Amino acid sequence: MTLRAPNWAFPAGAAAAAAGVVTAYLALVRPRLLRAGATAEEANGPYPGDGLIPEGTRSATMAVTIDAPRSRVWPWLVQMGTDRAGWYSWDRLDNFGRASAWTIHPEWQDIAVGDHLAGTPDGSQWWEVAALDPERFLGLRMSLDLRGRPFDPAGQRPRYFTDSLWGFELKDAAGGRTRLVVSGYWSFRPKGLQPILSILLLEPSHWVMQTRQFSNLQRRAERHSR
Repeated sequence: MTLRAPNWAFPAGAAAAAAGVVTAYLALVRPRLLRAGATAEEANGPYPGDGLIPEGTRSATMAVTIDAPRSRVWPWLVQMGTDRAGWYSWDRLDNFGRASAWTIHPEWQDIAVGDHLAGTPDGSQWWEVAALDPERFLGLRMSLDLRGRPFDPAGQRPRYFTDSLWGFELKDAAGGRTRLVVSGYWSFRPKGLQPILSILLLEPSHWVMQTRQFSNLQRRAERHSR
C-alpha cells in the first residue's frame, strides 16, 4: 500500500470566498469600527495627548453625544477604576464581575496626574493619569511588558512591550449637551505584530467594550442630570 501525503491545499473556490470576506471586512466593516459615532473631523483632526506615547500611532476614534453638560459627565470619568466605580462597560469582562457604580462618589473625585487607577483587583496593573484638564480631557496610560508587568514609561522601555493612551475628550454640544470623543495612541513591540494584533484583536474588542461604555455613561449621566 502506498502512503500519500495529505493534501492541505484549499479549494480555489474556498480561497476566493475567504479573500472576499477579508476584503469586505477591511473595506466595509473595519472603517465603521475605527470611527463609530465620530465625524470625519473628529477622526482625522488633532486629538489631545499627541506626543505622550513615543512612536505612538493614533487609535480608533469613537464618539457619542450625551444629553447632559460636561460638568455632569466629568464626575463619572474621574471615578473610574477597578477598585473604584468600575469602567461602565461589560463588567464581567473588564471589571472582574464587579458591578460599575450608579452614583457619584465624592471620595473618588479628586485625581491628579500620576495617580493610578487600578486595572486589576490586586492593583498589579493600572491606568496612570497621564493628562488632566478638568471637564475637558482625561488621558489614561498603561505601560506593560508582554508578561503583563508594568514598567516606568519615564525610563528605558523593555525589549517587548505595549504602551497606550486611552483618552476622553469632552466638548460642548448644542442644547447644553456633551460630545464625548474617545481615542488615543498606541506603541507596541515587536512592531511587526502591531497591525496584525490591531486588526484581529484590538479594534473589534475595543468597539465592543467602548460602545457599551458609551451606552452606560449616557444612562448614568442623563439620568442624574434630569
